[in-house]
Amino acid sequence: MEVTEKNVLIAKRVPPGDSWILVNDEKKIVHKSLTETLEAYFQKVNKPYEFRLAPLKGELYIITTEEIVPEPPKKFNIYGDL
Repeated sequence: MEVTEKNVLIAKRVPPGDSWILVNDEKKIVHKSLTETLEAYFQKVNKPYEFRLAPLKGELYIITTEEIVPEPPKKFNIYGDL
C-alpha cells in the first residue's frame, strides 16, 4: 500500500505583515496573525489537519494523505492461475 501526500492551499498572506485571508472565504475576512488564520480554518472545517507553510510564497496549506491500494495482478486461465 502506498501513501501519497497532497498540499491543499487554504490561505494567502496579505501584505504588509502577518495578515492572512482564507482562500474559500466569501467574506474575505483578513485575519491579523497566522494563529488566528489557523483557528478560523479549524472552526470552519472542524477536522484536525497537519499544516505546511510556504513563507516565501506567502501561502498556507493543509496536508492530506491518501492510501493507494495497488491492483492485484491479473490471472489468466491459460497459465493455470485460476
